[in-house]
Amino acid sequence: MICMKSKKIIYIAIFAVAIIFVNIVGSFLFYRWDLTSEKKYSISPQTKNLLRNMDGNLEFTIYLDGELNSGFLRLKKSTEEMLDEFKIYGRKKISYHFEDPSEADSEEKRNENYQKLYEKGYFPIEVNEKDSDGKTIKKIIFPWARIVNGKDTLAVNLLKKVPGKNGYENLNISIESLEFELTDAIRTLTQREIQKIAFLEGHDELPEIYTYDITQTLSKYFQIDRGVLGDDANILNPYKVVIIAAPEKKFTESDKYIIDQYIMNGGRVLWLIDGVKISMDTISAYNMSPALPNDVNLNDQLFRYGVRINSTLIEDAQCMLIPVSQTSSNSESSIDEYQPMSWYFSPLLQPTFAHPISKNLNLVKSDFASSVDFVGANHDIQRSILLTTSNYSRALQAPLNINLDILGTPMEELGLTENNIPIAVALEGKFPSVFKNRMKPQNITSKEEQRAESVPTRMIVVADGDIIRNGIIGTKGNVRPTPLGFDTYTGQVFGNRDFLTNAVLYLADDEGWFSLRNRELKLRMLDKTKVEKNKNNIKLLNVVLPIALLLIFAGVYTWLRKRKYSR
Repeated sequence: MICMKSKKIIYIAIFAVAIIFVNIVGSFLFYRWDLTSEKKYSISPQTKNLLRNMDGNLEFTIYLDGELNSGFLRLKKSTEEMLDEFKIYGRKKISYHFEDPSEADSEEKRNENYQKLYEKGYFPIEVNEKDSDGKTIKKIIFPWARIVNGKDTLAVNLLKKVPGKNGYENLNISIESLEFELTDAIRTLTQREIQKIAFLEGHDELPEIYTYDITQTLSKYFQIDRGVLGDDANILNPYKVVIIAAPEKKFTESDKYIIDQYIMNGGRVLWLIDGVKISMDTISAYNMSPALPNDVNLNDQLFRYGVRINSTLIEDAQCMLIPVSQTSSNSESSIDEYQPMSWYFSPLLQPTFAHPISKNLNLVKSDFASSVDFVGANHDIQRSILLTTSNYSRALQAPLNINLDILGTPMEELGLTENNIPIAVALEGKFPSVFKNRMKPQNITSKEEQRAESVPTRMIVVADGDIIRNGIIGTKGNVRPTPLGFDTYTGQVFGNRDFLTNAVLYLADDEGWFSLRNRELKLRMLDKTKVEKNKNNIKLLNVVLPIALLLIFAGVYTWLRKRKYSR
């Protein structure tokens, strides 16, 4: 008996020492094993590297607490899990806490909390829920995070609202986007060096007032310059991205050479080129306007890179509405009434789901767009479509006349039989030079050798310059821009700003961080019809099965003990 007791004590001691040893070793070593198919509890290597090397201490305040429904509780839990991961790799540089804006001693104090957050730009959402008695209860929720780094503060909207998606899908998209949105804010608050981008001028590109909105948005990430090219072939070298926004004058061979060699050396370009010239002012004044090919002397260059902007005009059933005067007359007066009608030449473009630039975006507003084709078979270039027309569209070949008589015409009579015509594309890889086997222009000065093929780089080609154009309101001396993608008639804001911001961030990304927008979590929802049909069986199974398993286990255990000790 003494020998048996001694052995037990030794085993217990060895077990205790092993546990202590494992804990000591575990305090120095770190390893996490994510068994989920989507790796939903893992953060990317880019995020880990960002957190390990960031400067300063970040304090997160999450205004997502209190009485929340199951969907927002899931978003809160996912945010908490993500920040726990950040804390591990951030080496104590990250702290966070949750606050409930609705927690207050009185209704007056609660409204005061709401007002303070609203004034800071933290806009709430109203959620309607039903209590146990079936009564509808309205709740105010602030799905926002505030990030503080020293004197700098940044707000992050945790809730994505993609048109056409239901509440569960939007919450799932929000959870998918958490890592991207939070790291985007961290990068902005902790960046050491500000990259530069440039808007080209000198070819009647859009004036600064018409690109004001996107300039303000991108200024959060970049230093933004504007200017003409000149004769120096290296003038674009300091810029990470160059934006060419709706030029109307022809590019000289010197201009093309500078842009070409900029690309050959790894530069990135966002081309926004109209395929046709047409004037909405002329249409409004004369009820018609000619649509002519827009030749800015870039066709050969873009063709060399593997893309062609066609001299076509897109008609699409999925389009903007414009008010059209309908005069009703009687014996006493004549009254102008306005009726909304489809303006088929302002397509609402569909973002594709497969690319991180266009994933989970709203429709993109365009005016007099053209089509884009891929040309050639260069296997060194990866091609992706970003924006397309709807399933009911067509491309009209210029030159042609556009007449306001098209308003009110049923789409069945227009022959809109084409679908998903590409309007915007992305290209990535090694591009051949348009000046290969050609002499550089005589007036060009360059210290670098002319390259015939590029290093790996990227570009985006959009066959509509108006996508980047914001509207303006007011008169001379009091002109102010409207938000990009805003429709003054319906009051809707379309996805132009998000699309262009994503496009520039993608072009400027060297680390692969932007690919986080492609993260996908499968939404595994119960079949409500089957649940309702079999709810009694499901309840019975959940109540009876655990008890039955427990009784079976107890019976088997008792039988084994009796068998063992009956010997």
